[in-house]
Amino acid sequence: MDPTLILMWLGFILAGYSVVGNDSIQTLGTFLSSNENRPWYVLWLFAGSILTVTLVYGWYSYGGDVSYNRLEKYPLPDPFAWYYILPPFVLMALTRTGIPVSTSFLILTFFNEKNLTSMVTKSMMGYLVAFGAAIILYILITKAVEKRFIETEVSEQERRIWVPLQWLSTGWLWSQWLIQDFANIYVYLPRDLGGGELAISLIILLGMLAYIFAQGGGAIQGIVKAKTNTVDIRSATIIDAIYGFVLFFFKELNNVPMSTTWVFIGLLAGREIAVRYRLDKKVAKETWKMLGLDLGKIFFGLVVSILLVLLIKYVLAA
Repeated sequence: MDPTLILMWLGFILAGYSVVGNDSIQTLGTFLSSNENRPWYVLWLFAGSILTVTLVYGWYSYGGDVSYNRLEKYPLPDPFAWYYILPPFVLMALTRTGIPVSTSFLILTFFNEKNLTSMVTKSMMGYLVAFGAAIILYILITKAVEKRFIETEVSEQERRIWVPLQWLSTGWLWSQWLIQDFANIYVYLPRDLGGGELAISLIILLGMLAYIFAQGGGAIQGIVKAKTNTVDIRSATIIDAIYGFVLFFFKELNNVPMSTTWVFIGLLAGREIAVRYRLDKKVAKETWKMLGLDLGKIFFGLVVSILLVLLIKYVLAA
């Protein structure tokens, strides 16, 4: 087999595992937390079906480009050198520590650093929009809605309503996230995939997703569970719906890739501040410290991605 082709598929597999293990759990974290009583394979079948439909639709609609044209400014390197598979290794190492780094910055910047500014700008906008939307919404609904969720358990009658609602909101969010983050994985493969390549890549991604679900989400799941009442299916449904609409807004805005991680952290931060303020009349120092640590982690991922690009360029020039 062509060594270049082997490198490309190795990069795809590493990127796929890194992205699925990192970003997808930030997207599906509340879904996993509030459905811990269900077999993992039931949740996997649901998420896998949406992944399949979203992938095949993008491939069919965009002439073999499953990234929904988000890789227009990221051509496949020619020649494809070995060092392009380094970013997923770094991402896997950081993911194991529970650090929610941005795969968009860490992987896509390596392929074309000239687009870093536009990615950072859009991602910061995503953080601020999600942060602001969460604060406004939860200032309005915490006393009437979220407080009740915290103080009362879900009754069987309520479950008949909230379970379908949560699965719908999760399906909506998951599809919007996939449209954004397919670019981070498929940047390693040709922009016009053939049917065989599509099928092989899909099988690989579904296998990785099954492994992550069977493991219960991994270290990143702790970020979700640390926030107020995120394991409640009613709260999780609202979180997922807001997250999905913010991603949809930025999907329609333009096709510049962005960090969904920043949107996720911004949403949880805005929600936590609003809920704690409305319930306790203040935001404790411990809460500010936790949210600051989350923000620090994503900036750390940005710094790592930039340093990695500079380091490799320096080594190659030496």
